[in-house]
Formats: sequence, structure tokens, C-alpha cells
Amino acid sequence: MLLGIPNILPPDLLKVMFEMGHGDELVLADANFPAASHAQRIVRCDGHGIVELLEAIVKVLPLDDYVEKPASVMAVVSGDPILPSIWESYEAILKKKTNLSASLESLERFSFYERSRSAYAIVATGERTQYGNLILKKGVIREHE
Repeated sequence: MLLGIPNILPPDLLKVMFEMGHGDELVLADANFPAASHAQRIVRCDGHGIVELLEAIVKVLPLDDYVEKPASVMAVVSGDPILPSIWESYEAILKKKTNLSASLESLERFSFYERSRSAYAIVATGERTQYGNLILKKGVIREHE
């Protein structure tokens, strides 16, 4: 155990986030996402949802403030009647961290898959919400942090 580290974050995920550099990306993948076939590195967090993981991750991972939107979601496929309310939770968490009024970029499904293939790592979660996938871009740690 360590002080200040949320206990929901497993050692493998902490190691991956520590290794990442500025601009590297971390995918938080929902339970339907083909994580194993897309990942360069995979971390299993099957028992957790993305919202609870995101709340813990932003406590230790700086987000990129050199880009307009440091997080991306998978856009709903045309004709699919789903409106993912989970995105509102993501925005609320990210707003507290970044002070941006809108921090989420929307990527077409196959663009999201392609970007995930080049991500530093994919976290396979137990999130059951469709279109719950989220990409985070790591920022820099400054002296005052």
C-alpha cells in the first residue's frame, strides 16, 4: 500500500501510467471492446467500471493541456438509438481536472479502433455501457505539481 494512491488502481496500471510519456495515450475499454486484439499492452480491470477508474486515474495522471481536447470517446454509429449518458460523467470528472468546458473529442468507430491500436496501453474494464470507451492523452508534470 502507498499513501495517496487510490486502491482501485492495480500495480500493473500504475506501472503503465508511470512509463507513459507526454502525448502517449491510454484507452479505457468497455466490456465489448476488442481490447486483446488491439493492444500493444493490456491491463485487466474487469471488475471495475470506467467512471470509477477514471476518477482514480485523474488523481495521478496529468492530462495533456497542449491539446484542445485531451480525451476521446467513440461516436455512436449512425442509426444506433443509444445516447451514452456515461459521457456526462466523464465530462464532469475531466472538467474538475482540466477546467475545460468540453474535454471530449468524438471519433468515428473505426478511427477510434485505429487510434487504440497505437495507444500505449489498453485497460480492459467491466464497463457494460455501450460506447463507454475513452482515450486519455497524457500530459506533463510541472515543477509546481
